[in-house]
Amino acid sequence: MKNLLTQGGTAGAILIMALVIALGLYLGRFKFKGISLGTTWILFMGILLGHLGMKIDPVMLSFIKDFGLILFVFAIGLQVGPGFFHSFRKDGLPMNMLAIGLVLAAVLVTYAIHLITGERLDIMTGIMSGAVTNTPGLGAAQQTMVDATLASGGSAAQAANASAGIASAYAVAYPLGVLGAIGVILLSKAIFRVNLPKEKDMASQGEDEEASAFRLACIVANPAIFGKSLFDIVGEENADHLVVTRLMRKGVVSMPDLKQPLLEGDKLLIVTDIQHKEKARIIFGEDYPVDMNEWEQPGAKLMSRRLSITQSSITGKNLRKLNIRQKYGVTVTRILRSGIDLQADPDLILKVGDSIQVVGSEQGINRLSQLVGNQPETLQKPNLVPIFFGIALGVLVGMIPIRFPSMPQPLKLGLAGGPLIVAILLGHFGPKLRITTYTALSANLMIREIGISLFMAAVGVGAGEHFVESLVGGGYMWVLYGVIITLVPMMLVSLIARYVMKLDFFKICGLLAGGTTDPALLSFSEQMYGNGRIAVNYATVYPLTMFLRVVAAQLMIMIML
Repeated sequence: MKNLLTQGGTAGAILIMALVIALGLYLGRFKFKGISLGTTWILFMGILLGHLGMKIDPVMLSFIKDFGLILFVFAIGLQVGPGFFHSFRKDGLPMNMLAIGLVLAAVLVTYAIHLITGERLDIMTGIMSGAVTNTPGLGAAQQTMVDATLASGGSAAQAANASAGIASAYAVAYPLGVLGAIGVILLSKAIFRVNLPKEKDMASQGEDEEASAFRLACIVANPAIFGKSLFDIVGEENADHLVVTRLMRKGVVSMPDLKQPLLEGDKLLIVTDIQHKEKARIIFGEDYPVDMNEWEQPGAKLMSRRLSITQSSITGKNLRKLNIRQKYGVTVTRILRSGIDLQADPDLILKVGDSIQVVGSEQGINRLSQLVGNQPETLQKPNLVPIFFGIALGVLVGMIPIRFPSMPQPLKLGLAGGPLIVAILLGHFGPKLRITTYTALSANLMIREIGISLFMAAVGVGAGEHFVESLVGGGYMWVLYGVIITLVPMMLVSLIARYVMKLDFFKICGLLAGGTTDPALLSFSEQMYGNGRIAVNYATVYPLTMFLRVVAAQLMIMIML
């Protein structure tokens, strides 16, 4: 049994990895005052067992670590890809600018500590990744260090030792990185004198401005449109964002015919977005409160249903091209994508996994259902072809050298950056290219958790042999460095966000959690303050931040060489 755990064979490697992951995940279930280190316990368990003498063949350990990292970042990229470029619009632009500032501030503080203390920059990069709880940054730094060491003529053992040193620094800084980030949230709340009910009112006032779909009821009272059809009005006003879903005339509800003239006093139920809400009022006349009971009369012969798009041939087509209104007599009012209701813009590209809210006759809806598939059970089957093709392409992209004049070695996106970028691009452009990239949320989460568990376990076992030696030999100062890297940038950005950008407290919580790619901070903020908008703002800045953290870690290693 002892030989099995210390001689580095395949069976021993599997046994060690299984033990590390199982014990780490079990410890991650325990919380202290609502706070848990989660999968980070896998890293600490790997360090412990590695320190106790358990070994895995270095080549095998490297493969497990790299493959786990690829699975993790690729799953993240697929999840955030559809909203990556959208996150730069509206409020997303200032939020992402603040997130960029958070990343740059961490890099500057890290480099300043390096200059003041003389601590090696590779060690400081590991401390920075732990202080901001960014595991892909650790992976990128390790891989860059290994590649550079081997390229400069170093041995595999030297490369492994350098990589292990970065992991040790990461592991030392990580726990206080989690706790320090939570401390910043609590401190910010005290400094800003946050009144939670007042903040919620402030946040809810801006909620309509961020909503993608808005329901409006209008009475036709504008003499300029009396006798004109909806087709004429929409054409004249170029109001593609106004979807008239039902018409009520003399108490009878019907599906509006685009060529049917409107009469004074007609009532219209409209789905639009916030930018066109006022435009709808101007075009049609006065609005009044929406009462859906008024529009869902038993004799109206109209029904509303949600259909799932499961037919891959629909991917890449927009509502305008499908011409659903004319072909089926059905109106698409909203589109549900990744839990977000979107306004039915005619130019919106559809993809597998979307759900469309439709209004029309039962016969028309049934015919449309056959076109889109509407078999949600098929969405639970994993779609592995684009995943593995994407990983292959990501590895190739990651190996492309990017040369800078002042650097001795070319920069590579590596096994963290390459698959991440390809996954983001696939998630965003896949539907437009008729590529089905949909992965069920549960499948995506499974891939991600398996990947991060394998990576953490491999990093921990690899670093465990020299961890205590590093800590005793001056590594205790790494804790202080990590705390500074955690607190200074977060407090600075928090103050700017509040007093310069005038963001509400919930946006600041989401910004800090996403800007540090820290799911523990997101969970803590939501549990403490109970506002779902924190997660929305987290998702707004997370994709760009994740990319920048990976690139920053590689750049710092390259600067050292």
